[in-house]
Amino acid sequence: MLDHGAPPDHRTQAAPPPPGPVAGLMRRKPVERLVAEGGQGEGGALRRSLGLWQLTMISIGATLGTGIFVVLGEAVPKAGPAVTLSFVIAGLTALFSALSYAELAGAIPVAGSSYSYAYATMGELVAWVCGWCLVLEYGVSVAAVAVGWGEYLNELLDGTLGVTIPAALSAPPGDGGVFNLPALVVVLLAMAFLLGGARESARANTVMVVVKIAALVMFCAIGVQGFRSGNYENFMPLGMTGVSAAAATLFFSYIGFDAASTAGEEAKNAQRDLPRAIMLSLVIVTALYVLVAAVAVGARPWRSFNDSEAALAQIMRDVTGQTFWGTLLAFCAVVAIASVVLTVLYGQTRVLFAMSRDGLVPKVFSRVHPRTGAPRANTLIVSLFCGVLAAAVPLGQLADATSIGTLFAFALVNVAVVVLRRTRPQMSRTFRVPLSPFLPVLGFAFCVWMMGSLSAITWVVFGVWMAVGLVFYFLYGYRRSRLAPQAASAASEVK
Repeated sequence: MLDHGAPPDHRTQAAPPPPGPVAGLMRRKPVERLVAEGGQGEGGALRRSLGLWQLTMISIGATLGTGIFVVLGEAVPKAGPAVTLSFVIAGLTALFSALSYAELAGAIPVAGSSYSYAYATMGELVAWVCGWCLVLEYGVSVAAVAVGWGEYLNELLDGTLGVTIPAALSAPPGDGGVFNLPALVVVLLAMAFLLGGARESARANTVMVVVKIAALVMFCAIGVQGFRSGNYENFMPLGMTGVSAAAATLFFSYIGFDAASTAGEEAKNAQRDLPRAIMLSLVIVTALYVLVAAVAVGARPWRSFNDSEAALAQIMRDVTGQTFWGTLLAFCAVVAIASVVLTVLYGQTRVLFAMSRDGLVPKVFSRVHPRTGAPRANTLIVSLFCGVLAAAVPLGQLADATSIGTLFAFALVNVAVVVLRRTRPQMSRTFRVPLSPFLPVLGFAFCVWMMGSLSAITWVVFGVWMAVGLVFYFLYGYRRSRLAPQAASAASEVK
């Protein structure tokens, strides 16, 4: 609910705990300082050029397309026709967290997203863990989506030119290939847009979002002609276990809505527009996901789905008996998935920008180019890393690893809302989560439940990732944090 009447709270954050090794891990960055530093980087500042329309398009661009164009073929065999229910469950989980994101984005409009929210409420160690999860969420999802882009590119080339990229150059090791060249190419294309600045990237993304929405509406209009009610006779063949497993995988398709919150330092009116953009984008995306999934399962028996990333294009060809419509959808998917890569890569660079400004990662990530107002070195490093990852790792493993990092970060955001309500009850908020703390607690519970539905190997990967992150933090970030000198000064005063 929008809240314009709360009186401003000029109090500073509660005094830090007594100095010491454990207290250093709990040092918090005051909200006022987070906001005051907004936009400032090494050698320049980010430019405020994005309005509500652009922010909403960024959020939709980062979200819409991933689950439908890429992961649907993997989710249907897990849940059967009840995959539509899986989308609803994943959407509800995202909704509870989206409400929390909306409140915090309006109260703390900065680039770091949930990392910055955790820094202001739960301390530096928790903030680092959250930020490290975001690196997994954004960085790995860029790679995962780029893998699916190559599948649709082959569909497009086959339908137009009658040729395809050889498997050795269009699939990663483990999926029958040697190097996924298309995945690397789409990441490099996104990098080129981002190097031009936020405004130019937002314009390109808006065009691509319009194309992808038109493509999904077209799919529904044509796919419904092949709808067979018999495909829904055994609605939940694999039980609720299958539904929850599919929902956990499909949650990967909702990770983008929080991308708008990473644009907090480039929004013209962040406190007003960020909450609106987050909620509006999630409603649009969820409605389209459920509709397209329902039509897809109705047009094709669920047992005939496979793990192909180009499932929708295949359904179009089956329903119409013509290659034209499948080829057209493949073209739209190529554009749509490219916009996901663009906007999620944008979010990744802005999270690292905020972490770098706080001293937790090297300063190169917060260096801003004076002409474009973009973190150029940051963009180059992240893009090359994600491009190589996309070219070398299979999609399925990437999607689940992304989901667990996302769910963990979302769980922390729900906690942060409750903590900030208790520690700063009078702080001005342009949006408030209704029924707090009930809905944030429910959002936290849903995230934990869906994390429990992921496979053991995903948990192992997540554990190794977190261990690496903690080693990096204690060897680098803990001592180089911009709050470290203050903690050292406080410790010497006590002595």
